[in-house]
Amino acid sequence: MDGRAGIDAALVKRLIAAQFPQWAGLPVVPVEIDGWDNRTYRLGDDMTVRLPTAAGYVPAVAKENEWLPRLAPSLPVAVPPILGMGAPGEGYPFPWSVRGWLPGETAGRGRVDDLARFAVSVAEFVHALQRCDTAGGPPAGEHSFYRGTPPAHYDEETRRCLSALRGHVDTGLAASVWEAAVAAEWRGRPVWFHGDLAHGNLLVADGRLTAVIDFGTSGVGDPACDLVISWTMFAGESRRAFRRAIGADDATWARARGWALWKALLVLAGSLDTDPGQAADNRHVIAEVLADHRRHG
Repeated sequence: MDGRAGIDAALVKRLIAAQFPQWAGLPVVPVEIDGWDNRTYRLGDDMTVRLPTAAGYVPAVAKENEWLPRLAPSLPVAVPPILGMGAPGEGYPFPWSVRGWLPGETAGRGRVDDLARFAVSVAEFVHALQRCDTAGGPPAGEHSFYRGTPPAHYDEETRRCLSALRGHVDTGLAASVWEAAVAAEWRGRPVWFHGDLAHGNLLVADGRLTAVIDFGTSGVGDPACDLVISWTMFAGESRRAFRRAIGADDATWARARGWALWKALLVLAGSLDTDPGQAADNRHVIAEVLADHRRHG
């Protein structure tokens, strides 16, 4: 909704007019599907304006502006092209960016006829990202909301959620999944990870992956967090295809299940009494993770 977090089209127009006068005459319209961490507006036909909604999301602006142009040549699909970086102004307190518009629908809304083939293309993106040069890259930490670090960072929060959800999910089995994730120590070399590979950050055209957006939680570290999509989007043959294509070891999958479980428990605990649709979605993810743990251990 226009105006969320105090950001609206009028503010964006003022910021553009003050800092990028060459684009001052272009229309500014909210995008149809917006994220939570940032507000995004169309600027004319070929650009977007992206503005953090809170201070915690600000580090992503400089990170993406620096690293997306460096990563882009090595990736098999498009990532957001950076056209300009804005400064605080017009009453807005944070840096912001102007980017090129990427065509396509999000994978959750766009038609994907062959989900198994699509899963392989996502795995190919993950592998290409992991092959990118990590020299000087941002080590996983606060800026990535601790994606790329051991899932144990969220141990206390996860155990609070398990306590709150007793009677709503199989908390005994869920605790086993979490404990397996925490125990599965990562011993690999640091690699680039995206941090939020979800259907809303994958763009499709003609059923194929064409772009990956929102690298705000990206960094260099443990890539297990990028396997969460195995339970949030894929199932059956598409999940099997993704797992074959990724080829990660059992410990990495255990940590990935932990990442998926942590987020689903957290969202479920916060939506039980307020958002039945969101609660149902996260119950489903939890059920898929628990079933996968039973099957693969």
